[in-house]
Amino acid sequence: MAYALRPLTLGELLDRTFLFYRQHFALFVGVTALPNLLSLLFGLALIVTRARVSGPGSVLISALAASLVFLVTAVFTQAATVVVVSQIQLAKPTSILDAFKSIRPRLAELVILTLNMGVRIALGFLLLIVPGILLSLRYALAIPVAILEWSSGNESLLRSADLTKGHRGRIFLIYVLFFVMSASVNLLWQVPSRMLFGTARGGPEAMTAQIVAQFFNFATQALIGPVATIAFTLLYYDVRVRKEAFDLEHMMQQLDERAPDGPATT
Repeated sequence: MAYALRPLTLGELLDRTFLFYRQHFALFVGVTALPNLLSLLFGLALIVTRARVSGPGSVLISALAASLVFLVTAVFTQAATVVVVSQIQLAKPTSILDAFKSIRPRLAELVILTLNMGVRIALGFLLLIVPGILLSLRYALAIPVAILEWSSGNESLLRSADLTKGHRGRIFLIYVLFFVMSASVNLLWQVPSRMLFGTARGGPEAMTAQIVAQFFNFATQALIGPVATIAFTLLYYDVRVRKEAFDLEHMMQQLDERAPDGPATT
């Protein structure tokens, strides 16, 4: 099914976000869930290891390893989701395997780009919070740009800053919506978890609570994780249509692809 490339209001953009999510639910959840299985297994392994090994050194190593696994998994799932959304928007065939294959060669580059953004935004939040928020809005489209335009890290940051001009209010509202969704889902499982396990700090009960939390975090990532990426990828196309007439460019490209070969010449 082809989806029209045209300027979208925020309401229309969100409608299309959830339309994509509903119509391709298994595809989006699969793209998010499969890599996050690694984070789940690693988290469960850390829980068991902590019960047997103690000491500040082991805790620090575990925290660093967990952060690295989380970062790589998050980048991989976000990038693959961008590919899937783009293929759907442009009416091209796609699959989980195709998305993973297209991202794998550039994973290290995308991880470095994400770290670059993360450091800048973190420093911004240390400077009275507001600069961090502004940088988050400025770089919101950096990952879609890097993937869909095959640009380098710094080029993607500059390009995102240019594309987001005049649209950062909409980006802020998407962030708020995603935060509310994530917080609501987390609250749904945290309340019964607290009722079952209380505030246990040690023993089998505490370990059980941590294991349950790992599974619920995995489910939350798989179900809610794709939504913001779908929205920002659609926003990328929306901004390009508004600023660069990408809809006309894409239409001309399609006409060129469909045009029959010209007469043979001698």
